[in-house]
Amino acid sequence: MNISVVIPLLNEQESLTELYDWIAKVMQSNHFSYEIIFIDDGSTDGSWKVIKQLSEKDTNVKGIRFTRNFGKSQALHAGFEKAQGDVVITMDADLQDSPEEIPELYHMIVKEQYDMVSGWKKKRYDSVVSKNLPSKLFNWAARSTSGVKLNDFNCGLKAYDLNVVKNIDVHGEMHRYIPVLAKNAGFSNIGEKVVRHQARKYGSTKFGMNRFIHGFLDLLTIWFISRFARRPMHLFGALGAIMLIIGLGFTLYLGIDKLFLNTAGRLITDRPQFYIALSTMIIGTQFFIAGFLGEIILRNRDDRKRYLVHDELNF
Repeated sequence: MNISVVIPLLNEQESLTELYDWIAKVMQSNHFSYEIIFIDDGSTDGSWKVIKQLSEKDTNVKGIRFTRNFGKSQALHAGFEKAQGDVVITMDADLQDSPEEIPELYHMIVKEQYDMVSGWKKKRYDSVVSKNLPSKLFNWAARSTSGVKLNDFNCGLKAYDLNVVKNIDVHGEMHRYIPVLAKNAGFSNIGEKVVRHQARKYGSTKFGMNRFIHGFLDLLTIWFISRFARRPMHLFGALGAIMLIIGLGFTLYLGIDKLFLNTAGRLITDRPQFYIALSTMIIGTQFFIAGFLGEIILRNRDDRKRYLVHDELNF
């Protein structure tokens, strides 16, 4: 199979049939063998009914329905698990991503041998204040922190070699950082393509300003994971050692001062350096304990699924 199109969605019943028709037209005109995997992330409208109708009409259409809303990352993870195409394309269900971009994305993976190609919505039809400016700030921070030089990390339209999606773990809100996850997994040949962005035709956006707060918190998480996920003791042990060295330094100073310099007979417990030494050694010990616990958890972690599937179609 040439292409798997993975589409996470939440309450997008108005756009699904039009999106399906558009994708099918592009696939058939380019003679691709394909599958379209819709992941219904807990929709409360008629989205699943539409997906079911499309799957009965066309066996290339497949569906996964969650028991409730678990989030876009979990939906992508479920789609990646089921995908069988040599190239996996992800796109949003709101018709703001154009299926006309699929053939070129496919050829960039197959012919130019990129591991992954990320779309860049250079010209956007979103609100400047609520989305464009925060997106620019967010993308700058992501580039600076991760070392992945992309202009648009959060574009839903992306193409992957099948090996990439089978070897990355997308969870929490990490869909924004899939390029970083791919790089950390050893897939460093990451490209970018300017793609067309279209104004939303139906409904309203499911994302508010809080997604950028979550995004920056996740950026800190991905920075930590990329550097210390395999050996948390490298971070916590280093911080603990620094704290202990500071504490021991003050302790040594107090000891020398008490034995050789303190002629007034001042008690050690009356001096602020005593409490600095005590606090830093306690904090240092806690950092070491955190590192040990991190190592233990890492070696005994339970990789249970982070979502529950209610129903599947055509798998």
